[in-house]
Amino acid sequence: MVNTFAASVPDASAKAASLARIWAALDTLSDPEIPVVTLREMGILRDVVWQNDGVLAVIITPTYSGCPAMGQIEDDVRTTLATLGVNARVQTQLAPAWTTDWMSPTARDKLRAYGIAPPARCGANSNTDAASTVVQFASRANKPEVVPCPHCSSHDTTETSHFGSTACKALYKCLSCMEPFDYFKPY
Repeated sequence: MVNTFAASVPDASAKAASLARIWAALDTLSDPEIPVVTLREMGILRDVVWQNDGVLAVIITPTYSGCPAMGQIEDDVRTTLATLGVNARVQTQLAPAWTTDWMSPTARDKLRAYGIAPPARCGANSNTDAASTVVQFASRANKPEVVPCPHCSSHDTTETSHFGSTACKALYKCLSCMEPFDYFKPY
């Protein structure tokens, strides 16, 4: 496929304008497993850069290394950019590892409105090394987490299964309104 879009980007200002158009197109892509949030809101879509060879690189990071939605996400990115005439290279970047702290406040609000309790902040960041992250999460492992119900906001909830509709979520039940709900685990 001829990359006519890259060939038509002659200077820095045109590249900046094209990146704005590309980001706008990518902002329409939702997470295949949680359709109410976008890839960018989830923090999965990391960066978009023109490479020296004139090909666009789209950098994505999975929510966890075995995420079954990654193939679909890559296909969605390529298909969306192809409608703009852009031939993109989708690159999966595993380090730094994705954290739920990368979710935007908008994503958290949308999850709650959809009936999924958003994750608590874990305090991880891109500068945290793997060993301290493991220690940080292990120290929380024995502490029961208070997860507010996304339906009625009650804190009287209990985990019924460590795995919910996907591996990145746990299944909870509210003891006030009696509704079951997923909780997006903090990573």
